[in-house]
Amino acid sequence: MRRVSRIALAGTATVALAASLAACGGTSSDASKQSDGGKSKGLAISYDVGGKGDQSFNDAAYEGLKKSEKAFGYKGTDVEPSDGESDADKTARLVALAKQGYNPIVGVGFAYAPAVKEAAAKYPNVTFGIVDDSTVQSKNVADLVFSEQEASYLAGVTAAKATKSNVVGFVGGVDVPLIHKFEAGFEQGVKDTNKKAKVVSQFLTETAAEGGFSSPDKGKTAAEGQIDKGADVVYHAAGLSGQGVIQAAAEHKVWAIGVDSDQYKQEALAKYKKYILTSATKDVAKAVYNLAKSVQDGKPETGVITGDLKSGEVALAGSNPEFANNADLQKALKTAQEKIVSGEIKVNTK
Repeated sequence: MRRVSRIALAGTATVALAASLAACGGTSSDASKQSDGGKSKGLAISYDVGGKGDQSFNDAAYEGLKKSEKAFGYKGTDVEPSDGESDADKTARLVALAKQGYNPIVGVGFAYAPAVKEAAAKYPNVTFGIVDDSTVQSKNVADLVFSEQEASYLAGVTAAKATKSNVVGFVGGVDVPLIHKFEAGFEQGVKDTNKKAKVVSQFLTETAAEGGFSSPDKGKTAAEGQIDKGADVVYHAAGLSGQGVIQAAAEHKVWAIGVDSDQYKQEALAKYKKYILTSATKDVAKAVYNLAKSVQDGKPETGVITGDLKSGEVALAGSNPEFANNADLQKALKTAQEKIVSGEIKVNTK
């Protein structure tokens, strides 16, 4: 069961309040002026499907919040999603945070695009951020995106070097373009490294509402199916569902490759870490913190801001000694990374 943050129980009331205030003549404008003119209460983040405790994407954003609180001496806030919520629900949540005086406000995940666009238009003097979407592009919005395909390519090199069966698996949470980037980079890395290797792919659901990013049982079933087909390395880009992928890999004593955060170091996955070879990370924490710092400095970031291998904001985690001490693998990864950064290797995004 997803853990609920400290203000989730108040979320329904907050959203209802925001909706009722917006329905009253002049109230939305008055609240906007109050929020825009007052001192910021600090950073607020609104989580994606799976919520805090996913040991992956959302938890990385939370690390950015904690770092900001420590650096700037304020108390930010974080809000959980609700099951089956609409774009209007997301918009009301972001508007409520703006009315309360938070700045910046970050929607974690591409699903927040319509909500961020609408809330940003209502509060032009508040900085909004959205992680994993580059389509909003409003003058007070930072689109925080990553070259996931580059880290996934390196994950593919790793899988190709680690496999003994020449079959590796990819489990994507939801069949959307963002997750296709992970799949494309991974498959290219595998094929460029080991022509004999076969990639078996599966997407858990067509939409996030069906639980593709929030159902460890679905992830476990998919991974077991791939392992039954001979996969001895399984890479996931599935959020909370990826915990099931890692569990299946550990139970069958094959390698798992994690995503977004260094999953080898996650406390909730500690009993499986022996089988987490590496993780394709993206530094969501750094992106969120940098946005908060830019607001604190009075020079808010806006526009599309991309983290990649060159900037160090996507990478492979080296916590597992089996990975870090494999000289042949590390040599191959260094060569691949240098070629990607130089442009010699163009990594597919679909």
